[in-house]
Amino acid sequence: MVAKSNVQVTFSLTQLGLDDEELQAQVQNLLPQLRDVDGVEDADLVAVTEVPEGSKALGGFLLGFLNAEVNPKNLKALFGFLGDRFGNKPIKISIKESSDGSRELNLEASSREEFDFAFQKAQEFLNQKSNSNNG
Repeated sequence: MVAKSNVQVTFSLTQLGLDDEELQAQVQNLLPQLRDVDGVEDADLVAVTEVPEGSKALGGFLLGFLNAEVNPKNLKALFGFLGDRFGNKPIKISIKESSDGSRELNLEASSREEFDFAFQKAQEFLNQKSNSNNG
């Protein structure tokens, strides 16, 4: 049995409607909590390589963005954490397979039900890889 490689999960808090200072404070507060989530191998701010339209950069990092490296079998714990913290607030989530990074899934959630649905879509997305190699 081949172990699945970790996936990169990036999420944006820019939709929360906070000013730059409040947004940065929220991210700095959330980062150590994120690192403690079961299955999160690593978590950090998102370094600026290219600033997406409508985003801002601060000190070489994208303002309001966090990145986590997660073992796929522990993705539910991460989505649970995000749902607990942001169950009634809009955030954007991007999932990339770290093995080659060529596949990406973008999701949005703004309620507990949407986080559950987003988790289901993430599971389907990650399971497609093993099935797509057979065809």
